[in-house]
Amino acid sequence: MTHNLRLILLIVILVLGAALRQADAGETGATATGDLGVVVERASGTLLIVDRSERAAVGRVTGLGDLSHASVTFSPDERFAYVFGRDGGLTKVDLLTRTIAARVIQSGNAIGGAISDDGRLIAVSNYEPGGVRVFDADTLEMLADIPTGAKTIGLVDAPGRRFVFTLWDAGETWIADFSTGGDPAITNIRGIGANPYDALITADGRTYIAGLFGEDGLTRLDLWQERPAPERILAGYGRGEAPLPVYKMPHLEGWALAGDRFALPAVGRHELLWVDARDFAEIGRTRTHGQPVFAVARPGGRQVWVNFAHPLNDTVQVVDVPSGEVVHTLTPGPGVLHMEFAPRGAEVWLSVRDGGRVEIYDTETFRKLGEIAAESPSGIFFTARAHRMGL
Repeated sequence: MTHNLRLILLIVILVLGAALRQADAGETGATATGDLGVVVERASGTLLIVDRSERAAVGRVTGLGDLSHASVTFSPDERFAYVFGRDGGLTKVDLLTRTIAARVIQSGNAIGGAISDDGRLIAVSNYEPGGVRVFDADTLEMLADIPTGAKTIGLVDAPGRRFVFTLWDAGETWIADFSTGGDPAITNIRGIGANPYDALITADGRTYIAGLFGEDGLTRLDLWQERPAPERILAGYGRGEAPLPVYKMPHLEGWALAGDRFALPAVGRHELLWVDARDFAEIGRTRTHGQPVFAVARPGGRQVWVNFAHPLNDTVQVVDVPSGEVVHTLTPGPGVLHMEFAPRGAEVWLSVRDGGRVEIYDTETFRKLGEIAAESPSGIFFTARAHRMGL
């Protein structure tokens, strides 16, 4: 074979290969996933797939069951969204083909889930029958069943292939360690407090904090300890004042870590609490429009954006972190349920449930950049969450 013929043959092979790859991409609807996200449409049991760069909806997935209290996490490659439904449904959604890749009904009533740090395990916490069930991330085959005899809340992933969760009725936190295989080692920590209702883990994976409904205060665990010991923080932050009726419990996943301080929604109060991130002592308060539900830090930590419980849930306030002052107030419309920042913080997306839309704002100028029609939207989740602990 001559040199020229070999060269022509090589060119033909390369061209054919490129054409086949392009055809395959066209057949599957393949696209980059880094700009994608999903919006939970709670009333219709659907998931709206959105493109951040286009500020537009690009698809909808139906048949996801009861999404009245749904959350979402993502596979490490950002291709798959795992949807945790209130009806116990666990659904694996392919963001590229915009279809359901797998689905199981794993309990009668579920309250969220998490993906392990290696991306291989999906854990779901349950109200009915209680406990946590763990599944293979590829197939959704159940690998472990951890009965607790109580409602489980505050399920998060922790470093070392661990899941941490808390029991509402028993006031205990359990750590399930899957580092040695499919049969987890369980650490049971008592004395968390009365009726823990939610929990979070800090971004470094060290500190787990449970909020308490049955008493003022929260409980902290240092997961770097061999056997973490409960430590009460902010005990009695409402002492001496009559609490207001609680219209909606704040979500601790919405704690804002901004620089060296946390902004914490105060339960039953029209306040944010400012907490030192080093010793967890209260260092100040900010009066707010209503009872905060989510307090979310803009990436970079300069601002905290806050939404509120019914009946004042048409409003969002922006708080300047250095001063602790409210610097801007928005009124997007009735039923602002969730806020999600672009990964670098240039934009924030707000779900306006009762207005049937998602609104997008510039975080510097507060100018509205666009909106997307959605059916009773609630949670907004961008694929960048795949690379952050506890989300």
